[in-house]
Amino acid sequence: MVKRSSRKRNRTIYATLMILCIIGFWVFENFYTPDLYSDPTAKNSTSLVPAELLPVSNSGEIVIHSNFMLSYMEPYEQAEWVAYALDQSHLTYDNRERPYYIEDPKVSTKSADWRNYKASGYDRGHLCPAGDRRFSIYAYNETFYTSNITPQKNEFNSGIWNELEKKIRSWCRQYKNKNLYVITGGVLEKGLPTIGEEDVAVPKKFYKIVVKKEGAEIDVLAFLIPHKETREPLINFLVTVDDLEEISGIDFFSEMPEEEESRLEGKIVTMPWSF
Repeated sequence: MVKRSSRKRNRTIYATLMILCIIGFWVFENFYTPDLYSDPTAKNSTSLVPAELLPVSNSGEIVIHSNFMLSYMEPYEQAEWVAYALDQSHLTYDNRERPYYIEDPKVSTKSADWRNYKASGYDRGHLCPAGDRRFSIYAYNETFYTSNITPQKNEFNSGIWNELEKKIRSWCRQYKNKNLYVITGGVLEKGLPTIGEEDVAVPKKFYKIVVKKEGAEIDVLAFLIPHKETREPLINFLVTVDDLEEISGIDFFSEMPEEEESRLEGKIVTMPWSF
C-alpha cells in the first residue's frame, strides 16, 4: 500500500514537472527576446537618416537602432524598408565573428524566428549589410537581428545584390566629402510565397535607393532588381523613384518640398555617379 502510494505520488510529481517545463518553454518561446546586440551605453543613433529622406511607414512600426532604422511589416515578417547612413568611417576591414541571428527586441510583435529559414533553400539576406557595419562589434551584431533579414536565393544574395552593396561602398569611398544614405528592402505584396511556420514572405523583387547629399545638393539613384540570378550590369536595373513608389506602395521623400521631390523622383540621372 505504501509503495503504491509512493509510485502515485512520484507520477504526480513527474507530471507536474512536465507541465511546468512545457509552460516554461512556451513562455520562453513566445515572450522572451534576448537583447544582446545593441550597445547599452549608446544614447543616440549614429546612423539616423534625415527626416526629409525617410520613407513613410505603412505599418507605423518604426524601429530605431544605433546603426540603422526600419519599418517592420508583421504580415510579411520582415521590414518593408531599412534606412541607414554610410560614411567612410564605417568602412573598416575589422574581422568580426558572425553572431547568431536573434529576434529584434524592439519590434512589438516580435520579428521572425531564424528557424523559419532553416532548410528553406533561402539565405538569410541582410538589408543593412554586415559589411557596412564592421566598425564596432555592436554595429556589426545589430545587423543580425532578424528584422534586418529577408529570404534571398543564394545566387542572388552572393551575386547581383552583393555587387550592388560593393558598388555603394565604392561610391562612399569616392565621394568621401558627401553624406551617403541607403534605403532598401524587398517589394512586399499580396500573394508572395512564404517559408517557415511564421510564413515569412519571399519577395520577387528587391530595391535600393542611394542618396548622395552635400548641403542642399541631393542626388538619387533607385534600383529595382528581380529576385533571380543575373549577369546584367547594375545600370540596367535603374528606375525612377516614382516607378518604385508605384511598384512598392511606399512613399519616399514625402517630407521634401514638392518641387524638390518631383525633381528627384521623376527621372533617372546618372551623371553625378560613376559606373
